[in-house]
Amino acid sequence: MNSVERLKIGNRISKLTIVLNFLLAAIKIIAGVFGRSSAVISDGIHSLSDVMSTFCVILGLKLSQKPEDIDHPYGHEKFEPIITKVLAFILGTTAMLIGYNAVKIILLGQYNIPGKIAIYAAVLSIITKEWMYRYTIKGAKIIESSALTADAWHHRSDAFSSIGTLVGVLGARIGYPVLDSVASIVICIIILKVAVDIYIKAANQLMDHSADKGTIETITKDITEIDGVIKIDDLKTRIHASRLYVDVEISVSKELSLTQAHDIAENVHFKIENNNTRVKHCMVHVNPY
Repeated sequence: MNSVERLKIGNRISKLTIVLNFLLAAIKIIAGVFGRSSAVISDGIHSLSDVMSTFCVILGLKLSQKPEDIDHPYGHEKFEPIITKVLAFILGTTAMLIGYNAVKIILLGQYNIPGKIAIYAAVLSIITKEWMYRYTIKGAKIIESSALTADAWHHRSDAFSSIGTLVGVLGARIGYPVLDSVASIVICIIILKVAVDIYIKAANQLMDHSADKGTIETITKDITEIDGVIKIDDLKTRIHASRLYVDVEISVSKELSLTQAHDIAENVHFKIENNNTRVKHCMVHVNPY
C-alpha cells in the first residue's frame, strides 16, 4: 500500500470518529449535568479527549508520509510514534483529572442521585464507542498505523469506562450514591493502564526495538531458501515506526566471483522486501565461507 492510500484511509477513519466523538461528548456532558452524575460527566470529558487525540492521529499520519530529505535520509515515519506518545500523555492526564475529581467528591461526601437520562447516555456511549473501536482497529491493521491503533484503544477504553459509568449510575440509583464516584475511579484506572501500554509500544518504535519472533522466523526462512546462501552469520531487525529495517550477514562460497556473490545478496534483498510489506529496507553483507 502506497503512502497516499494509507493517508487517505487514515484520514477517512479519523474524520468520522472526530464527528461522532464530539456529538457523543456533548450528549454525555449534558446528560451528566441534568442527570447529576459525576461519572457521566467524566465519561464525556474522556470523549472530548478522544477528539483531541484523533486530531493528533491525522497530524501524525500526515507528517509521517513526508519523503526522505537531506536532513532526514531515513524518512519521517517516526513522527507517528512521537504523536502516539502525545496521545498516551493526553490519556494519562485525562485519567488523573477524572480520578482526582472522584476522590474529592468522596472525601467531601457531596453525592447526588443520578437521573434516568444518565443511564441512557451510558448505554449509548457503550454501543457507539465499541463500534468506533472495531471500525478504527480494522483500518489500523490495514495501514499498519501505531497512532491509529492507539486511537482505537482510546475508543475501547471509553467503552470500558462507560460500562463502569453505567454500573455506578445504577448502583447510585438503588441506594449507594458513592458508587457513582467509585465508577469514576475505575474509569481512571482503566484509562491509565491503556495509556501506559500505548506509551511503551510507541517508545519501542523509537528505540530500535527488534521485530516480533514470528517476523524474524519468517525472514530467516526466506533467506535460507535462497540458492547460494550457506548460512546466516548475523540477523538484526529494528522497528522504525510502522516500518521495519533488516540488516543481515550471509555466508557464500569463497570460490564465487564478486558478481555471483552480489547476485545472491540482491536476491536476499529483494525477497525480504517483497515478502514483507513492513520492511522499508534490507541491507545485506556477504562473507566468504
